[in-house]
Amino acid sequence: MIRIPPEGSNERGRLIAEHKACIESMHGVPGCTILRCATPGDTTDVSGGIHEDHLLNRVLLRMRAQPAKGKLLVICTKVEKEWRIGRASGIRGVPPEFVNDKIYDNEQDPQHDIFLMRLDEFSENDGYPEHYHEGWKRRDDGWAAT
Repeated sequence: MIRIPPEGSNERGRLIAEHKACIESMHGVPGCTILRCATPGDTTDVSGGIHEDHLLNRVLLRMRAQPAKGKLLVICTKVEKEWRIGRASGIRGVPPEFVNDKIYDNEQDPQHDIFLMRLDEFSENDGYPEHYHEGWKRRDDGWAAT
């Protein structure tokens, strides 16, 4: 079971602070990796983040393992200039919908906002065996069998 720290707990605050520090150190680096750069934007020397914080690593793995339907994602609306947060429909061919009107000037900041939104969406007990399903094997997830 991967426990999501409860709202207001010191553990949750620590996870949020570590995630934010990693995101800020990755400004200027394409993509999103939750590691700290020794020099911001330079990935030749990385530490912290998911390499050293095992709870953060497990919480992120739990979040990333969710089905595509309803998943939050970063959408580039103007190449290398503008990004927004959207929610995936989970149905092939149906575009995601924007969750708000906020526009970002880099691709890292929306990742942290998505992390905060997902923390709020998950219950503290998420990840128990009763929450498990076989995903693609169910054939009711909107993806056609090929």
